[in-house]
Amino acid sequence: MTETPLAAPFAITDGSARHARYAQLAAAGPVHRIALPTGEPAWLITGYAEARQALNDPRLIRSDAALANLGRDLLPPEVFAAFSHSMLNSNPPDHTRLRRLVTAAFTRRRVEQLAPRVQEITDDLLDTMANAEQVDLIDSFAYPLPITVICELLGVPTGRRMEFREWSSVVVTGVLAGPDALVAAGTAMVGYLRELVDAKRAAPTDDLLSALVAVRDGQDRLSEDELISMVFLLLVAGHETTVNLIGNGIRALLTHPEQLALLRAQPHRLPDAIEELLRFDGPLQVTPFRWTAEAVDIGGVTIPAGEIVLAGLLAANRDPACTARAAALDITRTDNPHLAFGHGIHHCLGVTLARLEGRIALGTLLARFPRLRLAVPAQQLTWRPGVLMNGLAALPVSID
Repeated sequence: MTETPLAAPFAITDGSARHARYAQLAAAGPVHRIALPTGEPAWLITGYAEARQALNDPRLIRSDAALANLGRDLLPPEVFAAFSHSMLNSNPPDHTRLRRLVTAAFTRRRVEQLAPRVQEITDDLLDTMANAEQVDLIDSFAYPLPITVICELLGVPTGRRMEFREWSSVVVTGVLAGPDALVAAGTAMVGYLRELVDAKRAAPTDDLLSALVAVRDGQDRLSEDELISMVFLLLVAGHETTVNLIGNGIRALLTHPEQLALLRAQPHRLPDAIEELLRFDGPLQVTPFRWTAEAVDIGGVTIPAGEIVLAGLLAANRDPACTARAAALDITRTDNPHLAFGHGIHHCLGVTLARLEGRIALGTLLARFPRLRLAVPAQQLTWRPGVLMNGLAALPVSID
């Protein structure tokens, strides 16, 4: 562990260089003092065992003090409050109460019932793509599939989908998007979400958002900020990570032709392939920020109380102490305890839905377009900057 805060990979837009930087940090030890884009110091955990320990430690809590990347000092107070009162930034018992309100909508049985609709949306998108020789797979497929699914689940009209995409992209990029852009996007998004909630309150329908509004109004279990934060979390987390799962997964397969050929020849391996793609190049760089309520010992390092801590998922998932040939993509792995969906009480609520969308999206895409290939050299692909997300800005492919 070094005393001087190190440069983290957050602003790197080359995927290989980003992974190389995380690997460099991991090779030097499992815990590092780093500088966030805001200049604030934080602790980055790069070892698998250490990250798993941290994610399960009740002394590492969620706190407004840890929300540096969200721009707590930049956003108007009412906008920041609307973003920060979700279960993602809460601790028991509030976290338990908030999570319970939406758990029923994401049970395995409920999600599997969505499979026919996910398949229908997938087929429609691929039908449209089939008329072109070259497309951006992010714009044409990886984005519209999960945003349509989560909007339908919540009961959100898709008419302003492109606006929402722009706002969401800026908000999850955080301070790296620039203060003016962050304030504008955050303010616009909160205004839009308040309009949605007001519309459901006035005319409820049979969907998850109306159910959440009814809980708030009927039983007074959600404050207004909690309600807006919940909708924000479900909408953003419900599509951003799956966009990256699909985009990163296809890129990984197209740049590892032997693995792609194996998957085409043995499609029954698709579920294991999804897990390996999540491990190899997952949708998140790090977990959302945590804060030490007291001094914590991790990996032989004592992290003082009142410090920001991040679990570096990209590094931990390639830790050779956990995974043999960790730097290699191998879709035949069957024992794959990756941390792409987090761990502990904040383990991703939508994991079953993300896996379902990933299986249907990748399986159908590869079957539909047997000549699918990159339309540009792999080294020309660009990743979005940001602290949390790990996703491509675009993925040009040829499908003829």
